[in-house]
Parts: sequence; C-alpha cells; structure tokens
Amino acid sequence: MTKYDAIIIGAGQAAPPLARDFVARGWKVALVEGAHLGGTCVNTGCSPTKTVVASARVAYMARRASDFGVHTGEIRVDFAKVMARQQAIVQQFRGGLEENLTSLDNLTIYRHFGVFESSKRVRVGDDVIESDRIYINTGARAFVPPIAGLDTVDYLDNVSILQLTALPKHLVIIGGGYIGLEYAQAFRRLGSEVTVIELGDQIMGREDADIVQEALRILTDEGLDIRLKTKTTRVEATPNGVRLFIETDGVASQVEGSHLLVAIGRKPNSDKLGLDKAGVETDKRGYIVVDDHLQTNVDGIWAVGDVNGRGAFTHTSWNDHEIIVDQLNGGQRKVSDRIPVYGVYIDPPLGRVGMSEQEVRESGRKALIGIKPMSHIARALERDETYGLMKVLIDAETGLFLGAAIFGIGGDEIVHSIVDLMYAKAPYTVMKNAVHVHPTVSELIPTLLGELEPLK
Repeated sequence: MTKYDAIIIGAGQAAPPLARDFVARGWKVALVEGAHLGGTCVNTGCSPTKTVVASARVAYMARRASDFGVHTGEIRVDFAKVMARQQAIVQQFRGGLEENLTSLDNLTIYRHFGVFESSKRVRVGDDVIESDRIYINTGARAFVPPIAGLDTVDYLDNVSILQLTALPKHLVIIGGGYIGLEYAQAFRRLGSEVTVIELGDQIMGREDADIVQEALRILTDEGLDIRLKTKTTRVEATPNGVRLFIETDGVASQVEGSHLLVAIGRKPNSDKLGLDKAGVETDKRGYIVVDDHLQTNVDGIWAVGDVNGRGAFTHTSWNDHEIIVDQLNGGQRKVSDRIPVYGVYIDPPLGRVGMSEQEVRESGRKALIGIKPMSHIARALERDETYGLMKVLIDAETGLFLGAAIFGIGGDEIVHSIVDLMYAKAPYTVMKNAVHVHPTVSELIPTLLGELEPLK
C-alpha cells in the first residue's frame, strides 16, 4: 500500500490544476483515471462539439454567400474531414495535458478506475493507495432512458456521435435540451435531415418563453423538424436505421431515421466508486452531496465538478478547484458565491447570467426589465444576423442586475460585461452611462438600460 498526501479520482477539468497546485506545495499526489485525461470537456464535450459547430457554421455561411453578393460554386461538405478536424483538436488538447501532467515530479498517474475500500483507501487495479485527503472528480455521462427496445438498436450518445465518419442521412434526436439542439442544428447545416423529439412543451426547458420561441424560429427556419409534447414509447431497428413509435398529445405516429441520438440529460459517475464503503452520501439522483466548501459528509473527502450536482459546466468545475485551493490558502471562497452563468451554443449563441424573467417573477421582487430585438441593432443588420434578442432584469430597489440573456450574434461573449458588474455589485447605471464602441452589439446595452420599464 502506498500513502499519498492527496488522491484525485477522475481527471476532469478540476483535477489537472488541483494536481499542479498540490505538487507545487511539495505534496506527493496520485491521480486516478481509467479513461483519457481531461474529462468530458476535452474529449467528448466542449472542445470537439464546438469544433463541429464551427465547421457547420462555415457550411451555413457558404450557402448564404449570395446574400452578401458573393458567388461560389457548389457547396460540398467533406464530413470525414469535419470529424477528423475535431479529433485533431481533441488530440492537441489531450496531448498537451498529458505532456504537462506526466512531467510533474511527485505526481503518480494510475491508468485505472478507482474504487473506495474505506474512507481513506482506494483500490486502483491491483494497487491499493491511501490518503487523508481524497478529491472526487469523476464527472457525468449520458443518461439512458427506459424506452422499450432502445437496447436493441445502435443508438448514439454524446460520445459515440463524435466517432461517426459518414454523415447521417436522417438524424433523429430524443431530447430538446442544449446538447440535443447543438447537434441538431450542426448536423442539419452539414446536410442531414434532422428530427427532434421533445417530451416537454418547450425546448430549452429552463429558458423564458420569448427566448424559446426565438430559438424555435431559428431552428425551424433552417429546416429542423421539432416535435413538442411528444413521447417515445418504443424503438426498433429497421434495414435502413431505426424507427421510433411516438405519441403527440395522445396521437400515435412513427418516425424513421438512419441514426438515433439520445440526449435527454446526464447521470453522475458516482455509482461505481464504492461510495458506500467510504460512507459518502449521494442524493436521490446519485450526485455526491457537498457543503458550501465542496466537503462531503465524510471528513477528508471532497467532490468537485459535475459529480457534485452544483454545476454542470467546465467553468463551474474549474471554479470548484479554485475554491479548494483558496481554502488551502486560508481563504473563504464558497460555492454560494457563484453567480449562475452559461452559454447555449446553437447559432447564434445564447449567453445567460443570473435569474431568468420567470425566476424573477416567481421571487415576487420589484424589478425593471428591458428587451431589445437583435433586428434593431446596426451590427446585426450589417452582418445580416438579426435573429435573437437582448433582455436585462434589474432590481428596482437596489439598481443591481438580477439577470440577463444575450441571445444573438456574440451573445456568449457580450454577457461577460454584465457578469463582471454583477460580481462587482455595481448598479446598472455604471453601464448605462458608459460609452461603448460603435458599431458593435455591446453598444446597445447602455441604450437598453436607458429604456427600462417596470416588470408587470
């Protein structure tokens, strides 16, 4: 048995910076990972998916070239090259991480999955290692719904879809959330016929109705077939792919496709860790329960990243590592300090921070609201990308931002100007009175803040 100053189980986005920090403190550290270093983001999430989205956008804009007075020849998509490009990006990021971590003194990387034998011991293959400080960073995986026949077909998930080398003729997607919609639009732009099956009454379930309606307009204008309030009751294989038996408002029908992607949510990778041997508690969904400092109910065990259910993004996982390091340095940073912020990478993207309009209404507080369509913004008109809208919500008593949605060209970048003001606890008038560069999308935020109205 080998004793370490710290053991990190799982090499997601929080693990590499934690390992570097611990080693710099002079600690002897073990990093346990049975798959690739980098977790979902590097290998099957952010990096590869946004690379595919980028290729799809080029195809989309090439087809629109004549709208800008530019004439091209036939637009052809080399799908194999699209996928090879995303794999090259993955290899670049993964390789850099591998080179960096393997060069660290006092860091031992175990290439196996770890299982607790007690609150201080972890079995890794044939080895048993021990530490008084254990950090769990095992992430999450695609949730597989209990649909009859699903186990009899070769369905895709967020991992296997990135291994395709031939473009699907007709991609059917179960799930109208962020992952499903990003793939839906990208594959439609690359040339697939796409059908989205969503059980709920709207796509993008956590968003306000006006955001959702604009997203629907964008996607349906590009030729996506989106079925709302639709349940998949059974799936079966066909000679050419797959057949889904569905019900929409009680009316039965069928959809056939060449490929099926299941994208209805994520499941934490906590079920094979032997947490019962360590006494670590999980909630009813399997997420590891942590306090405001990411400590589990067991002294000396922390959980960071997606597996703790306190954030489902690379940036929240990274922030988890910052909280851990800050505590070691005597600081007081905590999870509840974090302001919710994320992007949805359909094109144009949605940048969201803080509370939605619906959440503000439910809170009962007095608020001000401002909404401006992207079609009223010069930069959007000049680039002929007028889909979307900007929305801000302000506390009527304090003048502080409650939340914002920037849905349109550059929205995922522009939202950060509001994020920073929210962390600074600065009133909206700071931005309202600022002078922004023309012509940009951001320049209309001060204008929007000067047109606020009471939220009724």
